[in-house]
Amino acid sequence: MRFEFATAPRIVFGVGTLAEAAPAARSFGKRALLVLGQSVLRAERLLEHLQAEEVNVSLFHVSGEPTIETVTAGMEQARAEGCELVIGLGGGSPLDAGKAIAALLTNPGDIFDYLEVIGQGKALVHASVPYIAIPTTAGTGSEVTRNAVLVEKSHNTKISLRGATMLPRLAIVDPALTYDLPPEVTAGSGMDALTQLIEPFLSNAANPLTDAFCRDGLKRGAWALRRAYETGDHIARAEMSLTSLLGGLALSNARLGAVHAFAGTIGGMFNAPHGALCARLLPVVMDANLKAVRERAPESATLGRFGELAQILTGNADARAEDGITWLYELSSALKIAPIASYGVQKAFSLAVTAQAKRANSMKGNPIELLDAELNAILNAAL
Repeated sequence: MRFEFATAPRIVFGVGTLAEAAPAARSFGKRALLVLGQSVLRAERLLEHLQAEEVNVSLFHVSGEPTIETVTAGMEQARAEGCELVIGLGGGSPLDAGKAIAALLTNPGDIFDYLEVIGQGKALVHASVPYIAIPTTAGTGSEVTRNAVLVEKSHNTKISLRGATMLPRLAIVDPALTYDLPPEVTAGSGMDALTQLIEPFLSNAANPLTDAFCRDGLKRGAWALRRAYETGDHIARAEMSLTSLLGGLALSNARLGAVHAFAGTIGGMFNAPHGALCARLLPVVMDANLKAVRERAPESATLGRFGELAQILTGNADARAEDGITWLYELSSALKIAPIASYGVQKAFSLAVTAQAKRANSMKGNPIELLDAELNAILNAAL
């Protein structure tokens, strides 16, 4: 057995911990690039704290999922403003954009020198400028991962900027920042969090450390997601924030699988939210993987993991693997997850989508290699 584990040097979790961001920022420098979504309202308290610490702030807004052009513009703004650190505040898009900007500020050359698939894939040699990641949703776990997912428009694809040096210097997870999330965001981001625990648990690179995070996170998320969606209960929201954090720790140190391979591919080709795609695909992929393992690898220890997963999700010690999949279908229905076809994906695109998904980096972690017919059946079932 061999594995390694890496994460942000410092993680701070708890209600009210947003107040700790400004003193930490001041220790890193006097001028920060603050990467956030379109609205500045969610950043008002942070801006007040930064002002009190005499940290000058340059705002950089991210609209939608970050593109290569977005990151390039942010890097140019940070350099022009003399920023010594970067702060990301928001969902996965601002956090990933900030992470990429922080990395490129210290690594010379063009962004395409470092991108996977469409670039040269060179290693990021130099440590990023200090980066503080502060999530305002409970789903991506981006605050503790070492990659940034970017959209490349000309290829209609999503690609990753990846490297061990990209880990945020500080991750602050304050559940209070998620208290006012609307139900649809709670549903999509929450299902993304569950997916990022289920796929690493079943992946071909699972290890004892990531398993521990997955088991604990799944127990919390299985109880909390539906309650957070239906009532907005603060305790449930705090549990989902922790579920998301644990998922980030797991996926960054194990692997993902076919759900994320499809979600990343479709998200690059269509204007579709990542969490909602994961939510729709998750039970379908689980079903296909279970059948494939039973047919082609009946001696695999993964079968036992499917059973354990079902027991965790349902809370029933006698649950079988199929029961866990049924539970996920029922949860998706309760959360009103839309079919993929609602984002413009049609059967006519099946071959193109599955061909690209098959080559995606996430597919390498799937517990078994899926056949082309199985991949096509997954997509058609999720439409």
